Amino acid sequence: MSEKLSDIAQAMVADGKGILAADESTGTIKKRFDSISLESTETARRDYREMLFGADEAMSNYISGVILFDETIRQKAADGTPLVEMIRKAGAIPGIKVDAGAKDMALFPGEKVTEGLDGLGGRLKEYHELGARFAKWRAVVDIADGLPSFGAIHANAHALARYAALCQVNGIVPIVEPEVLMDGPVASHDIDRCYAVTEFTLKEVFQELYYAKVDLEGMILKPNMVIAGKNASAQASPEEVAEKTLKVLKACVPPAVPGIAFLSGGQSDEQATHHLSLMNAAGPLPWKLTFSYGRALQAAALKAWGGKAENVDAARKAFTHRAKMNGLAAKGGYSSELEQQAA
Repeated sequence: MSEKLSDIAQAMVADGKGILAADESTGTIKKRFDSISLESTETARRDYREMLFGADEAMSNYISGVILFDETIRQKAADGTPLVEMIRKAGAIPGIKVDAGAKDMALFPGEKVTEGLDGLGGRLKEYHELGARFAKWRAVVDIADGLPSFGAIHANAHALARYAALCQVNGIVPIVEPEVLMDGPVASHDIDRCYAVTEFTLKEVFQELYYAKVDLEGMILKPNMVIAGKNASAQASPEEVAEKTLKVLKACVPPAVPGIAFLSGGQSDEQATHHLSLMNAAGPLPWKLTFSYGRALQAAALKAWGGKAENVDAARKAFTHRAKMNGLAAKGGYSSELEQQAA
């Protein structure tokens, strides 16, 4: 494959394919494993990721790239094959999470700023040598009374832009992920409040990307959908979520960006798929719209696997089903009827 950043970015949003977020930190994967009463050991984590990456139909037909955690990009499958090589052989692109997590922002109570810029250039060089061709950095924006502040939005947008520039210098496509949370501590905001905060955030992010000289053709945006908070008294219809999400993207995202890969952000598996499909069905659009889901692609597979080797085939079938449904959604061709027929 060409090492040109724009070519890699285009391959990441290939028709009918999306990105598997398998970059759960050690703490997050422990919570997932707790749900199936499985101890989170390095071997268990390796076996779980190997189960996903070995789902040939899903990986070859519906997955364009996989975001990995630092531990995972260095691991080998049980037979000694590097996990990165498994991903490559399936025709997908290996990627890496590089941020150090959202930390409390000094003098901004209730707000976070993502850390991890120190030494990032050197880490990106190593990750490139290990096979990564794209990276991910997540910023979180919470909605509550008086929040978010301009200071927090600006600090996170600035960090995203500095990260993106460092990625591009090192031959790595940055996924720029500013997430306005639907499931924060309060999460009682309506869809219009989410729209306003998402618009503010995206405009600030693209301003900072411009100042940082980031090549928009060699990046992918990973935003939230415009959706009411999980505790809101009024929940918007799928049609309204799709309409308002497209409206804010058209207002804020330059057409030079090759693609937008949504996070699921606390939506149910089927909600995230349905919303994506409705947006694609409303095309044509200036950019590709696809998925970059973690839990929404993995939850059914994790439950089916349960940490047992004899369940690997059933787990891969569950993963393939969700990947296929999202692949259809990336073309605007998903429906609940297809969901039932394929289940």
